[in-house]
Amino acid sequence: MKVKATWWMKAGWTLLVVACLQAALHVQPARASDIDFGAPLNGWRNTSGDSERYTQDVHYPAVSVSTPEGQSKFALIEGQIRNAPKKKRTTVGTLVVDGTPLPQLVEEDGKFSRPYAFPSGSNSVELRAPDGARKRVQFYDAYSGKTQPKLRIVLAWDTDGTDLDLHVVSPDGVHTWYGDRVAPNGGALDVDVTTGYGPEIYSSAAPLHGTYLVYVNYYGNGNSGADITVAQVTLITNENTPNEKSETIRAPMRKPGELTLVKTFVLP
Repeated sequence: MKVKATWWMKAGWTLLVVACLQAALHVQPARASDIDFGAPLNGWRNTSGDSERYTQDVHYPAVSVSTPEGQSKFALIEGQIRNAPKKKRTTVGTLVVDGTPLPQLVEEDGKFSRPYAFPSGSNSVELRAPDGARKRVQFYDAYSGKTQPKLRIVLAWDTDGTDLDLHVVSPDGVHTWYGDRVAPNGGALDVDVTTGYGPEIYSSAAPLHGTYLVYVNYYGNGNSGADITVAQVTLITNENTPNEKSETIRAPMRKPGELTLVKTFVLP
């Protein structure tokens, strides 16, 4: 007996076809197994004899943290998210380096890269992709004689198309900023990021004792949306030692031109 299809049967078939097409076209989000780290790698290493730089090359207008050509693999974070959905622009993931979160640009092809001077001892790096996938690597640097960044000041912020600048005044009165990034006392600012998120990192292997002033300047905003952005400043002292201390301060930056004293602290 032939059964005539009713309207609800036709509707059901239509919904089934649409669901099948959506499933076929749907691109699965990246998985942890899709995240490849070229550096650092899991395991043990010894960086004796390897030269590292606190500062990075800046090519104006700076669009992101750029990795210098020939950067040592021992002072580098790089990799690629494979099988990620193709995008017409970069996205922003999160790097968690030894417990400190940093925004990380991910290029259209899924690649990510930034220089980083790791201390000796145990280190960990985790990438959290924009879609939530994450992968972590851990390694131990056995070279105890390497230069240790005993003070790091890390600036990041939460909006695209904005330019915040980190300014540090050390106890000797030296002002380190994007216009004068390497101080005679050994402190240095790594790079001037002008298009959003950061991070900008001030490092010193032999910080002076005394009072430090940390300022954030809201230099500009290329967005047409709201002006407000939130600055995140993280202070790390004696990194990777039993005496390590870390403090994070968040400060709302309301409009271009604003200069805010975010933190005053004393190194004994």
